[in-house]
Amino acid sequence: MHPDRRPLIAGNWKMNGSQAMTRALIGDIVSAYEARPVDADVAVMPPFPYLLTARDALGDSAVRLGAQDLSAEAPGAHTGDVAAAMLVDCGVSLVLVGHSERREDHGETDAVVAARFTAAVEAGLVPVLCVGETLAQRDAGEAEAVIGAQVDAVVRHAGIAAFEHAVIAYEPVWAIGTGRTATPDQAQEIHAFIRARLANDDATIAGRIRIVYGGSMKPGNAPELLACEDIDGGLIGGASLDAASFMGIVGAAAR
Repeated sequence: MHPDRRPLIAGNWKMNGSQAMTRALIGDIVSAYEARPVDADVAVMPPFPYLLTARDALGDSAVRLGAQDLSAEAPGAHTGDVAAAMLVDCGVSLVLVGHSERREDHGETDAVVAARFTAAVEAGLVPVLCVGETLAQRDAGEAEAVIGAQVDAVVRHAGIAAFEHAVIAYEPVWAIGTGRTATPDQAQEIHAFIRARLANDDATIAGRIRIVYGGSMKPGNAPELLACEDIDGGLIGGASLDAASFMGIVGAAAR
C-alpha cells in the first residue's frame, strides 16, 4: 500500500444476516477495533433491511456504515428501489456500485452503473465502483479491455473529478466465493492498470484514489496482497461474516 493512501477494509455481507446477527457481529467488530485501533478505515455493508439496526449498533464508533446498492433515480414512483438520499438519511456514508453479482443477476450495464455512481456522488456518498473480469475473459486475454471499458464508462458519464472522493474495487469474478484468489502479482498488475487508466485523465486523482481488492481476501492471504503498491485495502465477502476473520484482515492493513 502507498503510504499516502489510507487503507479501506469494507465488509460486504451480501444477502446474509438477521437483526440479531447484525447487532452481535457489529458489537464484536467495534469492540475489537476500539481495543486495537489501526490506521485504516473500516466499514460494514449489511443488507438494506438491517441498515438501521447496524447504524444503532455502530453508535458513535469510527466504523462506517455502507450499503450494497442504490438507484440512480430520485425518490418517487420506483417501487422496490432505494434512492441515494434515503441511504444518507439512514446514516450510510459509502455504497457499492456495479458489484459483479448485480451486473450478472440484474443485468446492470456499464451505463446503469455510471448513472448510479453519479447519483451517489451527488448525494455526498462515497461510491465504491466495482470492476472485474470473468474467467473466460481472463483466459481470452481480455481482462484489461473489459475493466478499462467499465472504468471509462463511468469517467465519461461522471467526469474524472467525481473520482476525487471515490473508491474502486477490483473484484475478479472468477475469485468471488470460489476460494480462488488472484496472486498478488495478478492483483497488483490490474490495480496498476486501473490507476494508469485514470491517470490518462488526471494523474493527481489517479495517485490519490484508493483501489481495493475484492476477490476472496482472507487473514491468511491479506498481508501479501496488502503489501502490494497499488492495493489499498479490501472489499471482503465471506470473511466479513466472522468478526475474528474480518478483524484479522483489518490488522493486516495496519501500516
